[in-house]
Amino acid sequence: MSLLVWLILGGIVGWLAARLMGRDEGVLASIVIGIIGSFIGGFVSRLFTNSDRSALALSWGALIWAFIGSVILVAIMNAVQGRRHHPTTY
Repeated sequence: MSLLVWLILGGIVGWLAARLMGRDEGVLASIVIGIIGSFIGGFVSRLFTNSDRSALALSWGALIWAFIGSVILVAIMNAVQGRRHHPTTY
């Protein structure tokens, strides 16, 4: 059950980060962005707080760090690939 919760939250965090940074990603890409972003956020959290208490805990702090890591990941993606928008009308 907790894996399903983490996938859902990872998808939401990844989607929010992608939307904030001007990318339009699908569901699977948002989940991957959220999961990788949470690892990046955990690393950045350890750099700033010198603690890894929120690494596996489901808390607001962990979600915020996951969001920060996802934004960092999407910023790197934008720098490498450029922004990707899907047109809604042709």
